[in-house]
Amino acid sequence: MEITKQLTDKRCMRIIRALVLPGLAMLLVAVSSCANLSSSPDGTCGRIPVILDTDICDDIDDTWALALLLESPEFDVKLITTAVGDTPAKTKVVAKMLEVAGRTDIPIGTGLKAGDMSRGHRQDEWVKDYDLSRHPGKIYDDGVQALIDTIMNSPQQITLIAIGPLPNIAAAIEREPRIVEKVKFVGMHGSIRRGYGGGSKPDKEYNVVAFAKEAQKVFTADWDMTITPLDTCGIVTLKREKYRRVFISDNPPAKAVIENYRAWAKAGDMDPALVNRQSTTLFDTVAIYLAISRNLVKIENLGIRVTDDGYTVIDDNAKKIDCATKWKNLDAFEDFLVERLTK
Repeated sequence: MEITKQLTDKRCMRIIRALVLPGLAMLLVAVSSCANLSSSPDGTCGRIPVILDTDICDDIDDTWALALLLESPEFDVKLITTAVGDTPAKTKVVAKMLEVAGRTDIPIGTGLKAGDMSRGHRQDEWVKDYDLSRHPGKIYDDGVQALIDTIMNSPQQITLIAIGPLPNIAAAIEREPRIVEKVKFVGMHGSIRRGYGGGSKPDKEYNVVAFAKEAQKVFTADWDMTITPLDTCGIVTLKREKYRRVFISDNPPAKAVIENYRAWAKAGDMDPALVNRQSTTLFDTVAIYLAISRNLVKIENLGIRVTDDGYTVIDDNAKKIDCATKWKNLDAFEDFLVERLTK
C-alpha cells in the first residue's frame, strides 16, 4: 500500500507540474514585464516608448515580430521604419498590418533603399490591392529623419528595436550622434557560440554581414545594447499544437501573419504544405520579447566586435553588450508568443 501511495503521489506531482509550471512561467514574464516598464506619474506601470526598425518581407519572421509588438500592451509604439531593399513596398505591408490591427495611430517611416532593389519582395501578393494613398495614418518619406526626430523629441528614453540590417540606424547616428544618449538598443543580430539551427559553430548572421560596416558603427555606438544572437533566436519554431493555435486563430493580426506566410511561401516556391504544419524560424520575435523582459534567457555581458567580414566575435577589448546566449525556458517563450498572438 505504501508503494502504491508513493507512485500515486508521484503521478499527482507530475500532473501538478504540467498544469502549474507553464502558468508560473507566464506569470514571471508578466511580473518581469512590469518591472521593466517605465514609471508613470501616478507610480503605476507605464508603457515602454519604442521604435521598430524592420526589414519586413525579406523573411517572414519580421511579420510575426510586428504582430507580437502590436499585441503587447507594454509598448507605446512611436514609429516603425522599413529597412533595406524596396522600402516603399515594405512600407505598404506595414501600413496594411497596422490597419488590420486597428493601430493606424502609429506612424511609419520609409527607410533607406539600401542593397538590391531589383528583386522586389515576397509579400507583394498580400498588398496587391492595398492603396497606400488611402492609409489613414502618418507616413514619412524620410524614415531616418523621422527616427531621429522621434528620439530627440521624446521626453523619455526610447527603446529602439532593430530586427534587420542596420543602414537606417547607422545613418541616423551619422546625421545626429546625440541620439545615442537617448536610446536603449535591442536587436536581433549576430552569432556568438552557436550558428543557424543551433549549429555548433558561429555563423555570419545575415543582419550583420549584409551591411557589416553599418553594423560596426551601431555596435560601437555609446548606448546600452542588448542582442539576441542566433544562439537563442535561431532555434525558435512553433510546431504542433502551439502552431495550430496561431494557424486557426481569428485574431486579426494572427490571421494576417498566416496570410502573409502563405504569400511569402508561394513567392519563394516553398512547399505550401509547410504553412499548414509549422512556422519558419522566428528569429525576430525574441528581440521583441527582450524589450519587455529577460526573464526566460541567460544574459552575458560580453565584449563583441563585428569583423570586416561580418562575424560577431567575443573580444574583451570591445564594447560590452548584453547578449542572450541561452534559453532558461524556451517552452515558456513559445507559450508567451502564442498567447499574445491568439489573445
